[in-house]
Amino acid sequence: MKITEIEVEGYERVARAEDPETGLIAFIGVHNTTLGPALGGMRLWPYSSEDSALWDVKRLSRGMTFKSAVARTGLGGGKSVIMADPKSKTPELLQAMGRFVDAFGGKYITAEDVNIGIPDLLEVAKTTKHVTGLPRDQGGSGNPSPYTALGCFEGVKACAAEAWGSEDLTGKLVAIQGPGSVGLVLGQHLVKAGAKIVVADINKANVERAVKELGAAVVEPDDIYDLECDIYAPCALGATLNDETIPRLKCKIVAGAANNQLDDESRHADMLKEHGLIYAPDYVINAGGIINVSLELEPGGYNEAAAVARIRNIHEALQSIFETARERGISTHAAAQEVAQRNLAEAAATA
Repeated sequence: MKITEIEVEGYERVARAEDPETGLIAFIGVHNTTLGPALGGMRLWPYSSEDSALWDVKRLSRGMTFKSAVARTGLGGGKSVIMADPKSKTPELLQAMGRFVDAFGGKYITAEDVNIGIPDLLEVAKTTKHVTGLPRDQGGSGNPSPYTALGCFEGVKACAAEAWGSEDLTGKLVAIQGPGSVGLVLGQHLVKAGAKIVVADINKANVERAVKELGAAVVEPDDIYDLECDIYAPCALGATLNDETIPRLKCKIVAGAANNQLDDESRHADMLKEHGLIYAPDYVINAGGIINVSLELEPGGYNEAAAVARIRNIHEALQSIFETARERGISTHAAAQEVAQRNLAEAAATA
């Protein structure tokens, strides 16, 4: 395996790995470890180019820094991406990826992400110990998706209180973009709370399951931006909030599980504010998964009750961000950035 260092300003370490024997081409980005080792998921995606894979790992790892800083997990921000078709996954490729993770010596700890599940992590764990989210019977916390969904649901309720003065979601129409492992469970919480669901996804199996389990209506993937609804919940890939889509939105709240939802963070956060939309910063509302796996690294090991209690604090974190944004006349993204930067600065000052 050949590992090549990539100099990226503002990042502690970014590297590329290529293993001809297994076909692995991957990147790991460690953005900031001021608060602790960088923990972030492993994504496998058929990127069109190495530049797009590198761009993704940089955005994702930076987002993890702020996510952990706001959630006070005691961890830093990192991420890994594998350039591959999901159908081409092999045990050998995943084990090679484990060796790449291990080369970071614990500075980066991996977990689940898009197209990487527990069976894949078990292969990764054969060549590195720096893996979280393994099965409960192996000392891990298991699949983080339900905990990400729980945190998102708590966040949606906080958004509802901000928008309408009540957390009651009865009769509210929620448009879920991507009812996959997180989006579907979020939908289950919402249906129990009395909401109605509309979904869109390029994955037909996800759509069929949402119809069956949530009683969801269905729209074409591009039509979801034009749908008149109360809440738009982006739960697929990032950058869906951009110059083209934001003016089309016909909702009051944007609150979902996807990472890096804003194509241009500051400008598009301001655009959402100008359009009168309440935006739950993605790295705040979707922190449930990272909060859950972070408990694996605490003395005494994983404790689900403690994890759930911390995840429910996402509700209060968003309320505080909304209050700050109102008082200062800034976007909710800017308010969340201030919280994250303050927590990082405090940690750096006491280091």
